[in-house]
Amino acid sequence: MIDAPYEDAELLPATRRALLHRLATGQSEGRAPSMTGAVMRDGHLVWSSARGELPGGAQAEDVQYRIGSITKTFVAVLVMRLRDEGLLKLEDRIGAYLDTPAGGDATVAQLLSHTSGLAAEARGPWWERTDGALRPGLADLFGDHPQLHTPGRLHHYSNPGYALLGALVERIRGESWYDVLRREVLEPLGMDRTTLTPGAPHADGWAVHPWADVLLPEPAVDTGRMAPAGQLWSTTADLCRFAAFLMGGSYGTGRGDSYGTGRGGQVLSAATLAEMRTPEGGSRAPGQSGYGLGLQVMQNDGRTLVGHIGTMPGFVAALLVSPRDGIAGVALANRTSCFEAVGVAADLLATVADLEPRIPAPWRPLSEVKDEHLELTGSWYWGAAPFTLRLCAGGALELAPSGSGGRGSRFRPEEDGTWTGLDEYYAGETLTAVRTAEGAVSHLDLGTFVFTREPYGAGDAVPGGVDAAGWRAAEGVRQQVSEGSDQR
Repeated sequence: MIDAPYEDAELLPATRRALLHRLATGQSEGRAPSMTGAVMRDGHLVWSSARGELPGGAQAEDVQYRIGSITKTFVAVLVMRLRDEGLLKLEDRIGAYLDTPAGGDATVAQLLSHTSGLAAEARGPWWERTDGALRPGLADLFGDHPQLHTPGRLHHYSNPGYALLGALVERIRGESWYDVLRREVLEPLGMDRTTLTPGAPHADGWAVHPWADVLLPEPAVDTGRMAPAGQLWSTTADLCRFAAFLMGGSYGTGRGDSYGTGRGGQVLSAATLAEMRTPEGGSRAPGQSGYGLGLQVMQNDGRTLVGHIGTMPGFVAALLVSPRDGIAGVALANRTSCFEAVGVAADLLATVADLEPRIPAPWRPLSEVKDEHLELTGSWYWGAAPFTLRLCAGGALELAPSGSGGRGSRFRPEEDGTWTGLDEYYAGETLTAVRTAEGAVSHLDLGTFVFTREPYGAGDAVPGGVDAAGWRAAEGVRQQVSEGSDQR
């Protein structure tokens, strides 16, 4: 269970009313027959509600809706489990595992991040509204122009790409992707209301006439081979469980009856989940969105949100998580193209984060420390630019510029005495404490960049050397310029 820094998981009355108002506004303005919403905070379901017509007697958090492309994140979890078990590599070509007429040159990572170059949709007719029996094999997924872009060149969302990933799971595990999902993910996380086909109580899917308040039922077909791209049904309560898992925790209601199994770490490690949350190609500029390994990454009002949005005929779903705040917002609606649900999920999350900001966990000293780690802390200089190096919880080092600008990063210790960058510019780079023959720390080498204890410290550590005369005042500079000028 995540250590919740709250004395009481219950939300304040004003916060609860603001959440209800946002959900009600979204359902009304979105003209959705029904909309359910929920908020997860630090592993606990702290609020849920619904507006519109629900099945008789059903609790809002227990009503199933089709979640569309959120299914892709579940498939990505299965693929990352295979990677972590050593059964595949992300750089492997999918063609090494599957006899596919298209996409065989794309890597597993490219399929996960939608950079495979495959077409966005399966061969017609419209796969989301037609029975999967029309596409019984992989060869039936692709039309006349399945490969639109060179693999790895750009992001191009591809539903057939995730059909291939589902087939990859089946090829390696030897059983259907959903059976694997049920056993390896859903059951350990306590998600018994997430299913391949609907189970009561569930919402029916509808289209709403654009110019009149009348409804048209939408089909809910079994999409067969395309199911890994958008087949699953789920509830707000189950998606809150999944949100807690995506942040590296387990799940409870916050009202005394915990649903958490504590086995989220057995599904995927925190390091693998962090890897999934990183956009392909690395960090993006503020305001830009990206796509990681099965997870959408977006910027919203200064927050980095991860999760996924899903649509199928008659349904829209949104699951958004702010790892920084420890909060997730979920919204489900049973109307085609009711994209208000996406804004509702983001606003539910932001409402709690803004009205009830996270209370920091108590500061505590490290339980143990090595002298050779402690002696690395303090002030360092890259040339004349000042930096500080701190020893943090878990034994990590944190490098941060002391002035304006500069590149920082966190580093984890390795068994050989070096450190590996965890994020930002130095992700994956090696930090080495270079020592003298006597064992004292001479300088730091970070990917060939040298950090010294003094600005341009004297000695031979700085590549290119340091002027033997050292630092000089303005008079010395003027004299040097004068002596070096051209006298005519």
